[in-house]
Amino acid sequence: MYAVLVTGGKQYRVMKGETIRVEKLDAEAGKEITFDNVLMLGDGEGVTLGDALKGASVTATIKSHGRADKVRIVKFRRRKHHRKQMGHRQHYTEIEITGIAGGDKK
Repeated sequence: MYAVLVTGGKQYRVMKGETIRVEKLDAEAGKEITFDNVLMLGDGEGVTLGDALKGASVTATIKSHGRADKVRIVKFRRRKHHRKQMGHRQHYTEIEITGIAGGDKK
């Protein structure tokens, strides 16, 4: 069984036991968190969408927090004696999916 959930403005397709990196969440490592914003549930027979998902949730355990690799931004204009360099490291939270609870079954 898999689910599509929304967190941090992004959508993730998750299955039980997977470990994924999401935008930083405000919780300590080791805590359990529940995602209620589930867009789709899928299993071997088909998918569930829309109103049938009321009450569906995905539970996960927070494993760690960290920062991604540095992304370098370079702006350069030839022949103008202009060069600008910047860097960015995005914060993330690593979570492990522990369970997927289905919504209303019709």
